[in-house]
Amino acid sequence: MNIVLIADTRKYDLLVNFCIAYNQILEKHRLISLFNISRSIRENTDLTVETLATDISAGIEQLASKATYNEIDAVIYLRDTLLGTYDQPNSLLKSCDANSIPYATNVASAELLVLAIDRGDLDWRELLR
Repeated sequence: MNIVLIADTRKYDLLVNFCIAYNQILEKHRLISLFNISRSIRENTDLTVETLATDISAGIEQLASKATYNEIDAVIYLRDTLLGTYDQPNSLLKSCDANSIPYATNVASAELLVLAIDRGDLDWRELLR
């Protein structure tokens, strides 16, 4: 599975800790992230992460494009509810909704998503590619 791992700046540590906790599951999949968070994940885990070398806004657009063409299977995007941009439309989440790509925006739903991937509940996504 192609799993996107991103987070708003204040949630970087939470995402890194999530990756540490679920390392054994995540290492079986292709992981994609943006530059800063990708570096943090690699420095703190033994996970291999494909990096999109871009800022968050351009990265969101790139990932939305990948979602449109079913090049990603799941998104973990830990969002900061205190950001002023929190309520603004997000092209990545809209593209996931339009293409039936599951996503998690908090650590509780991220745990559910990763455990579902591990059980094989989302294997049907591979048929779309």
